[in-house]
Amino acid sequence: MEWLFGYGSVIYRPSFPFVEQRPATLRGFARSFSQASDDHRGTAALPGRVVTLHARAEAAVRGVAYRFARADADAVFADLDVREQAGYAPRRVTIELAAPSFAPSTRAGAEEAVAAIAYIAPPGNGWDVGLEPIEATVERILIARGPSGTNVDYLLRLAEALRALGDDDAHVEELARRVRARLAGRG
Repeated sequence: MEWLFGYGSVIYRPSFPFVEQRPATLRGFARSFSQASDDHRGTAALPGRVVTLHARAEAAVRGVAYRFARADADAVFADLDVREQAGYAPRRVTIELAAPSFAPSTRAGAEEAVAAIAYIAPPGNGWDVGLEPIEATVERILIARGPSGTNVDYLLRLAEALRALGDDDAHVEELARRVRARLAGRG
């Protein structure tokens, strides 16, 4: 069996067959809306902003791990290579899986470390916008739209999915708060 760690839209929109999904944590990284999207949430003329991960020793990212059958691995990764293009590359990571809620033999909240693949766009790739001011990111999210929908939808669905996981990602929440305020005419 293979594991994939999703920390962005894969959390709320997996596009592949899987046999199990569990909340998971990746330590040593933080989410950042610093990746331009000219293929899904924007266009070449007006790229949107999507998340990637940046190494940060004291940080941790909550997401969802998906386990799929080894027989499906080639097809799953071929699909993900198309979906996660524009600077992303598969990287082996170690994640901590939350114990399944139905496992009476494990203590509640116990975690299990497993190897997984995460698609990460490293700093300096061709779509990296760096750490732009938060208002510039908000402005771009408000106006960008691509073949997969609006950038606002991406941000707000991710914020909702993270809250459902019990994640308090300050970066995502601050962007969502500012975008909601602007959409309501308060900013």
